[in-house]
Amino acid sequence: MTLRLGDIVPDFTQDSTEGPIHFHDWLGSSWGILFSHPKDFTPVCTTELGYTAKLKPEFDKRNVKVLALSVDSVDSHRNWVGDIAETQGTAVNYPILADTDRKVSDLYDMIHPNANDTLTVRSVFIIDPKKKLRLSLTYPASTGRNFDEILRVIDSLQLTDGYSVATPVNWTDGDDVIIVPSLQDPALIAEKFPKGYKALKPYLRVTPQPNR
Repeated sequence: MTLRLGDIVPDFTQDSTEGPIHFHDWLGSSWGILFSHPKDFTPVCTTELGYTAKLKPEFDKRNVKVLALSVDSVDSHRNWVGDIAETQGTAVNYPILADTDRKVSDLYDMIHPNANDTLTVRSVFIIDPKKKLRLSLTYPASTGRNFDEILRVIDSLQLTDGYSVATPVNWTDGDDVIIVPSLQDPALIAEKFPKGYKALKPYLRVTPQPNR
C-alpha cells in the first residue's frame, strides 16, 4: 500500500510493550509519530529510542504520542529496553509494537525488498488528530534519524494549520513566517497580522510568527 500525504492512515491492532494497541483509538485526539526499526538490539536504533524517550516532555507539550515498531517480539523488545536504559541513560517511556507477522510493516509499506526483503526500513510517519498522514520520511538502515527535525516539522504543521502562513527554509519556532499567497484581502491581512509584514515580492510577504 502506498500512503500519500493527506491519506487517512491504516488502522490496526497489534501487541506492544504496553499491551495491545488499537491504533486509531490509541491516538484519540492527539498527533502521532509512528517510526520503525529494522530489528531489536541494533546500535543505531538503540540511540534513536533513547533520544526519543528524552524528548517526551517536548512531545507532550505538542500533544504528540510516540509509537515505535520493530519486527521482533514483545519479549525481545522488553529485553532490549534494558539495554537502551543502560546505554542511553533513560527509560523508554512509550510503547514499542511487536510486528512479528509484518502486518503493520506491510500496511505502511515499511519493507523495501531492494533494501532488505525481511527487515523494515527506518520510516517516520507524522499523523494529525484527524488520522491524516502529514509527513513521511524514509532513511536507510545505516543513518540515524534527526528527531529535532521531526519536532521542528510538528511545530510547523501545528502553526500553519492555525494561521494563514507557511514556514521558510530552516525555520524554527519563533522565526518569521510567510503569509500564504492565496491571502490577498488587505483588510483580512491586517486583521490576521497586526504586527505587519514586509513584502519582498508580491508573492513573498514576511511577518513575525503570529502566535508569539
